[in-house]
Formats: sequence, C-alpha cells, structure tokens
Amino acid sequence: MTSWQIVRIVAGCFILLSLALGIPGSPLFLNQWWLAFTAFVGGNLLQSGFTKWCLMETMMRKLGARAGN
Repeated sequence: MTSWQIVRIVAGCFILLSLALGIPGSPLFLNQWWLAFTAFVGGNLLQSGFTKWCLMETMMRKLGARAGN
C-alpha cells in the first residue's frame, strides 16, 4: 500500500467517525463540535490537492510506506 492510499483511508475514517460523533441523530453522538474536525480534515485534503504536499503522507513515508505516483 502506498503513502497516498494510507492518507486517504485514514482521512475517510476520520471523516466518518467525526460525523458519527457530531450529528445529533447518530447513536454515537457526543457533541456537534466534532463537525469542526470534519471541516479540518476536508480542508487539509483540499489544501493538499492544490499544494501536492501533505504532512501525514510525509510521515507515512518516513515510517516506511512506499511513495505513490
């Protein structure tokens, strides 16, 4: 698995988890401020799309993940 695949899998998990914790109708609801975390992850994905740089991808490479194309 390449570093960019790991980043997208982790980001998707973070978004789904924060939605489950932040939407009042969810059985896992804790607080609506979890939706701010969703916005942060989405903003980071948007930024990395324009700059082609993501801190987590850099960390994954240093931990041994292959660089993606």
